[in-house]
Amino acid sequence: MTHADLIIRNARIMTMDDGCPAAESLAVSGHTIIAVGSTGDIANLAGPATRTIDAGGTSVLPGFIESHLHIFAGAASLSRLDLTGIDGKDALRNAVMNWSTSQPDGIIFANQAHYTILGSGPITRQMLDEVCPDRPFAMMAPDSHTAWANTPALAAAGILHGAQINPGSEIVMAADGTASGELRETDAFAPVIALTENQGREALGYTTARDPVPAPTRSQRAADIATLQQGIEYCASLGITSMHNMDGNLYQCELLHEIHQAGSLKCRIEVPFHYKNDKQLSDLEEAEYMRRTWSSDHLWCNRVKLFMDGVLDSGTAFVLDGYPDDPASTGDPLFSAEDFSEIASQCDKRGFQIAVHAIGDAAVRRTLDGYQAARHANGRQDSRHRIEHIEVIDEADVGRFAELGVIASMQPLHALGTGSYPMEPTRSKIGDAKLSRAFAWNTLRDAGAHLCFASDWPVSPVDPLMSIKAAMTREKLHPSHPDQRQSLHQAVHGYTAGGAYAEFNENRKGVLRTGALADIVILDGNIQTTDPAAIDDMKVATTICDGVVTYQA
Repeated sequence: MTHADLIIRNARIMTMDDGCPAAESLAVSGHTIIAVGSTGDIANLAGPATRTIDAGGTSVLPGFIESHLHIFAGAASLSRLDLTGIDGKDALRNAVMNWSTSQPDGIIFANQAHYTILGSGPITRQMLDEVCPDRPFAMMAPDSHTAWANTPALAAAGILHGAQINPGSEIVMAADGTASGELRETDAFAPVIALTENQGREALGYTTARDPVPAPTRSQRAADIATLQQGIEYCASLGITSMHNMDGNLYQCELLHEIHQAGSLKCRIEVPFHYKNDKQLSDLEEAEYMRRTWSSDHLWCNRVKLFMDGVLDSGTAFVLDGYPDDPASTGDPLFSAEDFSEIASQCDKRGFQIAVHAIGDAAVRRTLDGYQAARHANGRQDSRHRIEHIEVIDEADVGRFAELGVIASMQPLHALGTGSYPMEPTRSKIGDAKLSRAFAWNTLRDAGAHLCFASDWPVSPVDPLMSIKAAMTREKLHPSHPDQRQSLHQAVHGYTAGGAYAEFNENRKGVLRTGALADIVILDGNIQTTDPAAIDDMKVATTICDGVVTYQA
């Protein structure tokens, strides 16, 4: 008889296996779960070397699968000023002053600056000069699509008087011919990020999708590895065992490979090829190289990521019918319909899964049209292409997700009604006419779509328990709106089995059953009896990835 290496007993196991939804105990041998059942039955698998964890009646779940994050940028954010909850000039000035005492040199770069942090009007460099007059200071909006910089930061970045950048990004200019301080989209704020401690290398997979130039020195490379390791360990401490990264370049893959070779990769990571709108179809050869080079259960590349639009708050999301406050503006798509259909068809032909950032309803439609063109060109196959965010959708497109087999990858903490972010300007940018079709989790699910949940870290906190709470407690903004709240099973499914399905691993991950990979999280309480409003007060007690304990409280 095979003895278990590890037994977890006296637990409240949510297996996410429809055939056996609940259990008391499970056993692991090597990298695999070898039995799930009652405490008495599993006890028979114990041997002299078996480690036993008594869960004490707490919840045991499949390891969380974080289906949309930016691991390098998220890791870097752990050492930056966090402006969550900061509102008003005095509070911002105090936060910056307090931070500057511990960081006396270089740029102060802050995250989580909401669009109305200094009032309802535009944020200018002069406003930020009053907050921080004597050194470079910049802050990023929660959505990571808009940044604001003071005069010293703009000057140090070489963009105080503007610069030539790619379409889809904008250095907003003031009437006097200088930069106003607002930087929209990646190419606009990349020069400011380059002033930070990692010199912007952590953002290159997102901003340029190319490798650092010049090549990093040995010490810089070591610093980048340390940053990544810190982020991965942080994710492991939150019960995350797999993650789908949403930006990528060869450099990032090389760093993760080094971490894995050293035995320190505590989460499984998928890295995409980021196809920006300045690339050509011939660049897909690099995606092929990435797929050939990294194809293990711990680090793999088999997806192409694109951005179709920006975000609602800055008016860069691509929307049908214009914005309520500016009906003539629909936002600019980053790819024409013809170009995207050709790209999607070529990626699909090569066997790549595609994931497209599409927030506005027009961006969602254009992406679906491209996936439909790919099916027409290549025939029906199990491609499981994805759309990321889907913050607004037109009613005519809801059923197309199931029809085309497209996965809805959504972020509970982004939704209005969760209390995660201020209502404005997002609510006004959506408008009352479309609000009932915003962040439409159940609308899509009821129409047959597969959903997976995620955080988009560092856009919102990466803790899955915070997202599960948000998914279960979201309030309707009007009595006539559909109820988009999730049950506990649906919310946990989005972070386990739903994420596994999105990566073609539903038979091996996201579920606790015999033969599945031993990716497991033990909580410090019983999530099934906890008030949904208090779920984010729970903590992870133990994380196990591939049969190895990667975090112990």
